[in-house]
Amino acid sequence: MSILEEKSYAFSIRIVKCSEYLQQEKKEFILSKQVLRSGTAIGALIAEGKYAQSKSDFINKLSIALKEANETKYWLSLLKDCSYLQEKLAISLLDDIENLIRMLASSIKTAKENNHEK
Repeated sequence: MSILEEKSYAFSIRIVKCSEYLQQEKKEFILSKQVLRSGTAIGALIAEGKYAQSKSDFINKLSIALKEANETKYWLSLLKDCSYLQEKLAISLLDDIENLIRMLASSIKTAKENNHEK
């Protein structure tokens, strides 16, 4: 398992637990489902990319994962700014998503560069 797969899987677990907290403790059901959907899609798309049919398909899967990561960052920021998430938890999750965004962007760039060499 690659470091990107490991980090995205660990992030998915954190997002599932965050969503459960939001629903059970804060009685927040709409935003919690949004962040759950986008936050877990990242790892799923990275896993799909592992068995991509081509380099272009791989790049496409990671590009969609990057879009989902950026959407997740939006939802986490909104949840923080609306006081649904404690500052410490929100900052920790936002740090994780920023790290995933950087890793995904770097992986996409490398894959595109390697794709053009052929």
